[in-house]
Amino acid sequence: RQALDRAVSDRPVYLPNRDRHGAWVNSRALRLAGIDAETPDPADGRLERDHSGVPTGMLHEGAMALVARLVPEPTPQRRLDALAVAQLRLHELGVVAWQDAIVGEYAGSGDLLPTYVTAARDNLLTARVTGALWWDRERGLEQVAELAQRREIGTVGRFRPLAVKIMVDGVVEAFTAAMLAPYVGGDGTGTSFVDAALLREAVRELDLLGFQVHVHAIGDRAVRDALDAFEAARDSNGPSGGRHHIAHLQVVHPDDVDRFAALDVAANMQALWACHDDQMDDLTLPVLGPERVGWQYPFADLHRVGTRLACGSDWPVSTPDPLQAIKVAVTRVEPGTDGPPLLPEQSLSLPTALRAYTAGSAYVTHDDDAGVLRPGARGDLVVLDRDVFAAPAADVDQARVDLTVVDGRIVHDRDA
Repeated sequence: RQALDRAVSDRPVYLPNRDRHGAWVNSRALRLAGIDAETPDPADGRLERDHSGVPTGMLHEGAMALVARLVPEPTPQRRLDALAVAQLRLHELGVVAWQDAIVGEYAGSGDLLPTYVTAARDNLLTARVTGALWWDRERGLEQVAELAQRREIGTVGRFRPLAVKIMVDGVVEAFTAAMLAPYVGGDGTGTSFVDAALLREAVRELDLLGFQVHVHAIGDRAVRDALDAFEAARDSNGPSGGRHHIAHLQVVHPDDVDRFAALDVAANMQALWACHDDQMDDLTLPVLGPERVGWQYPFADLHRVGTRLACGSDWPVSTPDPLQAIKVAVTRVEPGTDGPPLLPEQSLSLPTALRAYTAGSAYVTHDDDAGVLRPGARGDLVVLDRDVFAAPAADVDQARVDLTVVDGRIVHDRDA
C-alpha cells in the first residue's frame, strides 16, 4: 500500500492482478472498506500482513471482495461495447467461438449474463458463446435451482449458458493452489474453496440436471477432488453427456493421470503457461520442489492414456492468441525466447495441439458441427498466411490470420 500511497493518496485504488487471484490496494481503499489489523481473513482468501499484523494492501483470492464491492459498476452499454471490442479481437486471432468461464459476480466483475443476453437478442454476437455460470463458493446446494433458472432465461440465439464453473482452488504463486503435500518452505497445503464433500454433491446434482461442470483446478489436491466428484456423479447418475472438464491442470499427481480417460473428463489446458518464464522460475519452481515440478502440465501423459484434450487461453489472464499457445504446446518454450523447454517430454505434436484447439474446444462447447472440415459441416473457417506444416513446428506462432469465417460469413479480413 505504501507504494500506491506515494502515487495516489487522495482517492482509493484497486488494482486486480492479471490472473484475478489477487489485488493491490492503497490505504484509502483499505480505510473505506473498513479493513485494519483486526479484520479477519475470509474463509476463501487472505489479507497479506506485515510483522505487526497490519494489512499491507495485498489481497488474495476471496479477500479481494472486501474492496471490490466498492468499485463502481460499468454501465450496461459500456459492457456491450467491451464485448464488441473483445469479439473483434478474437476474430482477428481466428477464434470463432468460446466458452466464457465466469458468467456471474466474481472479484469485482459484475454478472455478464444480461450483457450476453442483450447481445444475442440484438444479433450483436457473430461468435457462438457457451457461458459457464459462476458457482458462488460462499453458498451451497440451494443455488442449483437458481442456476437452472439462469440457464433457461439466458439461452438466447448464439449464447447458451450450458455449463457451471466451480473454482476449487487458487494459484501456486500465492500459496492458494490446493496441494496434497505442504509447499516447500512452509507448512501450508493451500486452499480448497469448496469442501470436497460439497463438491461431490454439487457435481452430482448439476450432472443430473444436464449441466456441464467446468472445474478450475491448479494444485494436485484440487485435481483429485474434482476427479473424485466426477467419479461419484458417474457412480450415482451413470455415464453423462455433460462433457465435463477440468481446467488448467498445473500439477497433476501421476496416480490421477489415467482417471481422466476412465471417467471421460476432458483436460482443458492453457498450453501457453507450460514453459519457463519469470512467474514459473521465480515464484513456482522454488515452492513446489523437484518432484512436483515434474508433474506440471502433463499434456503428453494425458494424451497417451486417451484423455480428450481441449485447449483455451483463459483470456484476459494471458493472450488469447491460439498460435502462441500452440507453439508452447509443441516446444514447451516461451514465445519470443530461446530458453530451455519445461519438461519437453510433455510436449504435443503439432497436429495434436491443433486438434485440441479446434475439435477439442468445440467438443467442450457442445458443438459437434465445429472444429472440423468435412462436407456438410458449418462454414467456420480460418485461413492462415502460410502452411504451418511446411515449416518447423516451432515457427507456428509466426503465422498470421488472413481470414476468419463464421457460418459462411467473413468476420475478419486482414486485407480489408
